[in-house]
Amino acid sequence: MKDEYRETVAGLTEKELLFHLVATQILLLTISTILGMILFDSLTEFKGLFIWADWNILSIGLVAGLAVVALDFTLMKYLPKSYYDDGGLNERIFRNRSLFQIMLIAAMVAISEEILFRGVIQTNTGLIISSLIFAVVHYRYLFNWFLFTNIILLSFLIGYIYMMTNNLVVTIVMHFIIDFILGLIIKFRTQATIGGTDSE
Repeated sequence: MKDEYRETVAGLTEKELLFHLVATQILLLTISTILGMILFDSLTEFKGLFIWADWNILSIGLVAGLAVVALDFTLMKYLPKSYYDDGGLNERIFRNRSLFQIMLIAAMVAISEEILFRGVIQTNTGLIISSLIFAVVHYRYLFNWFLFTNIILLSFLIGYIYMMTNNLVVTIVMHFIIDFILGLIIKFRTQATIGGTDSE
C-alpha cells in the first residue's frame, strides 16, 4: 500500500499536484461552509471566532508554531530519515516552489484546515473528535507510525490552544508558521541534497 502511494505521488505532474492541493483546500472550505450553515446560528456567531486584536496571536500562536518547528527540526537531525517518509508528497509540494509560493500554500492550508477542524468541528463537537478527524484526514501519515503519532499529538496541541484562547486567528498563525518554515526546510534540504549529488 505504501509503495503504491509513493508511485502515485511520483506519477503526478507539477500541474496535477497543484490542482489536487488547491482542490482539497477548496473542498475543505466548502465542507466548512455547509457545516457552518447547519451548526452556527448566524454568520456573526462564526465571525466571533476570529479575534484580530489579541496579544495571544503572537505570544501563543507565533511562539507555539516556532517551538513545534524547532522540535521537529531537532528530531529530523537525529532520527532515521525513514521516520519522516510521507511517500514523497511534502518534498514534491515544496522542493521547486519559490518563497512566495510556499507562503501561499502554507496560508491556504492553515486557513482552510483551521476553519474546518477547529472553527467548525471543534467548536461544535469538542477537542477529541476534531483532533482525531484532523489526524485521520492526513491519511498519507497512516503509512508511517511516527508521522501518524506526530500528527495526532500536533492536532491535540493545536486543538488545546484553540480551546484555551477561543481565537481561530491564533491557531491559523500557529499552523501557518509550522507549514511555512517546514516547507522552507524541505525546499533547501532537497536543493542541498541535489547540489551535493551533482557536485560529486
